Amino acid sequence: MSAEDVVFLASPLTFDPSVVEIFLALSSGAQLLIVPPVIKKMPNRLAQLLFRNHRTTVLQVTPTLLGRFGRRILKQEVLSSGSSLRVLALGGEACPSPALLTSWRHEGNKTHIYNIYGITEVSCWACCYKVPESLLQSGNLMASSVPLGAPLMDTTVEVRDELGHIVTEGEGQVFIGGKDRVCLLDDEVTAVPGTMRSTGDWVKAEDSQLFYLGRRDRLIKRHGQRVNLDTLQQVVMSLPQVESCAVGLYEGFRLVAFVVASTSGDQQAASPFPSVQQRVGQSPSASADRREDFSSSISHDEESGATDGDLSRAVLTQLSLLLPSYSIPDTLVLVPALSLSAHGKVDMDALMKTYQRQRERLESDTSLGDLAKIKQTLQSLWQDTLGLAEDAAIEEESNFLFSGGDSLKALRLCDDITTAAAVASAGLLEVILDGTFSDVLHHVARVILTLPLENNSSSLPEAKKRRADPLSVAPAKRERTDPRSRTAAEKPQGAEVALEERTVKVIRRGGEVVEMKIRNPDTNKNSQPDTVEQLRRTDSKTSAVGLSLSWSSDTGRCVDASPVLLAQGGTDQGSDSAKTTVFIGSHSHRMQALDLATGGLLWERVLGDRIEAAAAVSQCGTLVVIGCYDGCVYFLCAASGETRWVFETRNAVKSCPAVDPLKGLVIVGSHDGHVYALNPQVRQCVWKHHCGGGAVFSSPYLHPSHRRLYVASLGGHLLCLNPDSGELIWTYCRETPFFSSPNGSSGPVVIGSVDGNICCFSNMGKLLWQFLTKGPVFSSPCVTPDQQRVLCGSHDGCLYCLNCADGSLVWTFQTSGKVYSSPCVFDGSTWGRRGILVALASTDGTVWILDGQDGLLVASLTLPGELFSSPVVWEHSLVVGCRNDYVYCIELTVKKET
Repeated sequence: MSAEDVVFLASPLTFDPSVVEIFLALSSGAQLLIVPPVIKKMPNRLAQLLFRNHRTTVLQVTPTLLGRFGRRILKQEVLSSGSSLRVLALGGEACPSPALLTSWRHEGNKTHIYNIYGITEVSCWACCYKVPESLLQSGNLMASSVPLGAPLMDTTVEVRDELGHIVTEGEGQVFIGGKDRVCLLDDEVTAVPGTMRSTGDWVKAEDSQLFYLGRRDRLIKRHGQRVNLDTLQQVVMSLPQVESCAVGLYEGFRLVAFVVASTSGDQQAASPFPSVQQRVGQSPSASADRREDFSSSISHDEESGATDGDLSRAVLTQLSLLLPSYSIPDTLVLVPALSLSAHGKVDMDALMKTYQRQRERLESDTSLGDLAKIKQTLQSLWQDTLGLAEDAAIEEESNFLFSGGDSLKALRLCDDITTAAAVASAGLLEVILDGTFSDVLHHVARVILTLPLENNSSSLPEAKKRRADPLSVAPAKRERTDPRSRTAAEKPQGAEVALEERTVKVIRRGGEVVEMKIRNPDTNKNSQPDTVEQLRRTDSKTSAVGLSLSWSSDTGRCVDASPVLLAQGGTDQGSDSAKTTVFIGSHSHRMQALDLATGGLLWERVLGDRIEAAAAVSQCGTLVVIGCYDGCVYFLCAASGETRWVFETRNAVKSCPAVDPLKGLVIVGSHDGHVYALNPQVRQCVWKHHCGGGAVFSSPYLHPSHRRLYVASLGGHLLCLNPDSGELIWTYCRETPFFSSPNGSSGPVVIGSVDGNICCFSNMGKLLWQFLTKGPVFSSPCVTPDQQRVLCGSHDGCLYCLNCADGSLVWTFQTSGKVYSSPCVFDGSTWGRRGILVALASTDGTVWILDGQDGLLVASLTLPGELFSSPVVWEHSLVVGCRNDYVYCIELTVKKET
């Protein structure tokens, strides 16, 4: 520094770098240039003031504020060949990549560029790195990021892993301090020499250099994969059509990229580098191979026209060549400029408010009052999501997947349709995945125009919610504040002891009934439950079965989860000691315990997020286990709902737990791609196993006699594991996801696939047979008690009964909707029927009862909402969740002998 220098006061006085700028100038006799704040918002005038009028030589600024100049002004004024700027210090945010810096400079520019790093808590800057000219050469495409540089005088910089250990090679968090670099924070009154402050910044230590990866909260998991938002931002900014960009998460899940379009005719910007792709979340070799999977939906301003749409599609197309699908932004929002905070950093809150206003305006302006308007809007969203031109024809029979879509694009289209319609329909995603454009149109029209249902609430007076008598209701709910706090008053300890001394039965989807002999807390751990087949043959006369609503319970939001029942005491519902409880969760975050006989609410818990998975009951019969969208597995007291243990995975849990009848382990999958074996007695994770790619949506199946655990993933992997150790026995990979849960008979295991096949594997992993349906199979197979037949539904609306031995078709039944849920087989002798009956739910809201022998219809009832929950039958009651927010109990009655 010298008296001839001119230092620009870029930082406001509330931002600590301003101290550097002020005293840097004063201590060297240089000029300090101060401009009105409003001028900082006018790039052309600011550039003229700095470099024409006052010949600024030293500029300390955030990369975002520098980017506000635009590529043209940067090249022609700020970093021109004859620029007065001697020193450019970039700090406060991630330093732009060398390629981006090169695109901003004129070839003859001589400005020295520095990357400076530090935190306010350790008095501003701590590290400095001068970017060498060799790194800024336009032909240098090897470097992807600029190092943080060496520590300044009297400064100590350390990298520590999550356990606090020093890292010399690898990733970790930066800690800054030193003997004399100590600031007092909050209520501290004494400076402790050598104090090291955590920065919250994640870096990679490599070859004695530190490379910034991003804020810890900017390293996210998305669709089970790690995504670096800061690096993704740099990839977008490196595209020639983009002037600047900011990437963030809207409401914690929707990835939004705010883009300022380039106004420069220069399209020579360097491309992102392979190492950048790796840091975002994809190896370079895989990015090109997965080109067909990458796209995104696009948001527009009111004034946006074809030009904006073309630009957005061009940006997204280029990103699709560089990045995996889980890193592609869900929405690209074109903005005239990035909102900045008073400190010159990106104001993400302000940008998200802009996006929110766009969504609200779209909702209010899109008056979808007639079918023609709905069709026009749907065609536009369909085209945008698939990256099609605006004049591209959308046929009535066009299928989204066959037109170039995939599951991620379908999620984006579903969200955009929901935004445009301002009405949520939980069944929309399945229609997009499986149906035609015409199917999606009519589904959306039915929701928006509120077409009358076959049966509505006014025609079902019996469906009103029944509460138990005051004396029979369990303790009242507490305030719903802390989702993990107790929400039901504690019951006397004797209540749980009495429960453990009874015989209990757990009734799950598919008609599975597990009987457990519970002696007492001391001897229970050595008892082994026996699986009891609910179904048996009989020679009684055939009677007609009737269906009528018994009770319903309002959960507050859609019920996709399947119920699980816990029968205590006796085997007959009519006995005084018998009591059956229904456990079921909903999208409202609520977990309800209901009395099967009356529908009375015994207790209710509000957990941390949406519940879609079915619950399970622990081996001891006293705990209810449920997975949640917040990534947690909750172990609740079956009697009171009190939390006993919470185990956290790293992503949403939509998998229904399996319970090991031998050792009591609870085995559950997570969208983080792992399956976990949990021991509730000692509250520990015994083992976990990564399932080879993709989230674990379906429920694990434990074959009790062979002691083998089967797990399926959305990555198309079916794994056979040792349930005691988690060790892999064999694996089978298919190119399509498994939403269906595996199920087994005496030896083989059966599972449905999204490609429409029902597949059967030997216990050694050999594909024995597969049966092709006419639609994706999300339904989980159900095996009849004689182990001879397997039942499974399909999105083609059929229930298929197949021979377990060779997969040949025994019979099929066509429903009036799609079959997403699992069928339930149960004993027909209670109603004077020979053999077994099958309960089935179709997405149009109809519950069907079929004869298990020939598939003929016995009875049906239509509920006022879509059904994705699997029905469960016990004694004379059928329980199922509905997407109109209710849980229904349907009474099965004998009409007359025939």
